[in-house]
This record gives sequence, structure tokens and C-alpha cells, in this order.
Amino acid sequence: MQTTLKTTWANRYTRRATAIQSSAIRELLKITQRPEVISFAGGLPAPELFPIPEVQRACAKVLAERGAAALQYSATEGYLPLRALVAADLKRYGVEASLENVMITSGSQQALDLLGKLLLNPRDLVVVEAPTYVGGLQAFNLYEAEYCPVPVDDQGVRTELLEEALQARPKFLYILPNFQNPSGVTMSLQRRQELITLAAQYDVPVVEDDPYGELRYEGEPVAPLMLLDRENVIYLSTFSKTLSPGLRLGWIVAPAEVISKLVQLKQGTDLHTSSFNQMMAYEVAQSGFLEGHIRQLREVYRQRRDVMLQALEEFFPSEATWTHPHGGLFLWVTMPSGFDCRELLKAAVQNNVAFVPGNSFFPDPESGSRYMRLNFSNATPERIREGIRRISVVARKQMEQLRVNLVVA
Repeated sequence: MQTTLKTTWANRYTRRATAIQSSAIRELLKITQRPEVISFAGGLPAPELFPIPEVQRACAKVLAERGAAALQYSATEGYLPLRALVAADLKRYGVEASLENVMITSGSQQALDLLGKLLLNPRDLVVVEAPTYVGGLQAFNLYEAEYCPVPVDDQGVRTELLEEALQARPKFLYILPNFQNPSGVTMSLQRRQELITLAAQYDVPVVEDDPYGELRYEGEPVAPLMLLDRENVIYLSTFSKTLSPGLRLGWIVAPAEVISKLVQLKQGTDLHTSSFNQMMAYEVAQSGFLEGHIRQLREVYRQRRDVMLQALEEFFPSEATWTHPHGGLFLWVTMPSGFDCRELLKAAVQNNVAFVPGNSFFPDPESGSRYMRLNFSNATPERIREGIRRISVVARKQMEQLRVNLVVA
């Protein structure tokens, strides 16, 4: 008679797997799948703007002309014409890159994971903005990183506080200079120059994450960090915000020796990014369609940003403040000290509206209780206005309770 033993899988997980936690945002998205919920939670592009006819035509062309190659294994570095297109596009910013400097990844989230594999040993220090992108923290947490957060203001990371962090000899700085996720702020040129000067002085590389750079609604573009230091900056971007997130296409631009090592790491991860998706994206992008499509995205998202800003001004408590992003997908709300946006979220969800409390965007979650991130790209203007109104109703109730508690104290 065979004896069946109950397997306790949790005892077999590695330390890093045991320590990792689900993204609060990904968990929250399960709630927002309900059609009655107005969601400002995810960084989701507007699905009604996805270029479905152009993608259909590109798919048909790829299968008709290069079907066998599109369905076959391919080079780890990525589809050569797509890499050439990425390198050529960087010239708009003045950045000279060759094919050996470009690798295609399965979304920029994979790029972050590969950089964690490449650069981080357990307990290595990473300088991050405070707040910063939760996906970056998730990727680096897996490699047991530790963090030195540097505050952000309306000009970007506060470079006057950066030198102390660099004196701790971090492995790299992780920076989102354009329309930062979650705050929406853009780093000024002066701050970028100061950051690059300090990073060079302390010999610390910079990872520049730029998924939103093409979604500018006002003002002039600012030089990318990579333009200011070609040898010590690793640049990441993606098609997720301009073409489609479902394609999972991103890229890394870095010195050739770094790309070579990243290629080896990617080979052990997924061999290569989908050949078919790369070829299809190239067909859409090189046809000239994408430039006009991005102009449309800018116009629609600018309008939605403006509606959200107007609704906040009209409905939110006077004690609240918020950023005025010049592009991207998010703005950042700051509530008074003592306010807990996690509690606000619970009440908001009961009223069928959702956002992301700020805790997810700090290495120390308790640092972010008074903040919230609001996404304006995914909802229509009418739903944006109604959603902000609903949040304001519960926010005002919580503000009143906070005042009562202060009086009692």
C-alpha cells in the first residue's frame, strides 16, 4: 500500500521567492475588472485607441512575406530591423547608438529584471527616487537589493540630497526623468546635469527608465540622461505606452559590453522576445503610422489630464495638493499629514472607484500613506469627472474625522 505524504511547498522555496510579495497594483486590477468600477489604478493606455486595423494589416503582411521566419526561433538580441529602428529613433534626442548597443526585451519589465540579474548581489544598494516605480522595486527586490531613497519635488529628484546617497557606494541609480511614475514630474535639465556630474564623480552608473518620453503634452523635450553621459547610462523604453502593452516589447540601450552580457542572461530566461511580435511592430512603426498615432494619443491624454485637474480643483478638499504633469499617464495627490490613503481606498472601492495608495511606491511602505497615484489615460472624461467626485466625497469624510481626532488629541 502506497503512503501519500502531504507536500509542504512553502518549505522548499528559496529565500528570495519567500520574501517577494504580489504587486498591490496588480491585485487591485482584479477589482477594477468590474465594469461598474471607475479605475484610476493601473497605468493602462486607452484601449479604444489601440491601432487594431494597422496591427491586422501588419500581421497579414508579416505572415505573407516572412511567415516562416516570424514563427521560428530568432536571435536573442532581437529582430535586426527593429533594433535599427530603435537606434535611428534615438537620434531625435541626439543620441548616437549602433546595433550592438540595442537589445529587444519582453517589455521593459524584463529589462529591469535582467539588470537586476546583471548588477545586483544580495544587500547591494540602489539609489531610487522617493517615490519610484513599483515595478522597479519589484524587480530589484527579487535580487535582495537594499535602497537609498532620495526625495522628488516638482523639478525631479533632489540632487542636493544625492551626494550623501552616492557616498554609500550604491551599485546604480534608478531614475525616471520624464513624467515620472508615480509622481508625473519631469526632471529639469539642470538637475539632470547635476545628477550626471555626481554619478560620474562617484563612478556610479545610471539606469534611465523612459517609458513615457513620447507622451509630452506641453513644454519642450529635455535632453535624456544618456545624451549627457553615453558610457555610464543604461537607457530603457517600450512600445507599451505608444503601440500596445499586450505585445510586451521593450528595449535596452547600453554599451556593447553590457548588451553582450545581458544577451547571455536573456538566453537563460526566454531565449528571445517573440519574433512575430517584433516583426509586426516593425511593420507598424516603419510605415510612418506610429508618428501620427502618437500625436493622437497626446491630444486625447492631454484632454483627460486637463479634465482630471479641473475635477480635483472643483471637488477635492482644499488641504490636498497635486502635481501638474506635462506628459505621461499619472498625477500624484498629497493629502495632509495623518491622512491614510489606504483607508480612503477601502471606502472608495465601496463607491465603485479605485486608485493606488502611495505606499506601493516607496521602499518603506509606511512612507507613502498620505499619497495617492491617479491614472488619467484609461477613463473617458465623463468617468474621470465622476470618479474624482466619488473619491472626494469619501476624502472629505475622512478629512473631517482627521480634524476631530486632532481636536480630541
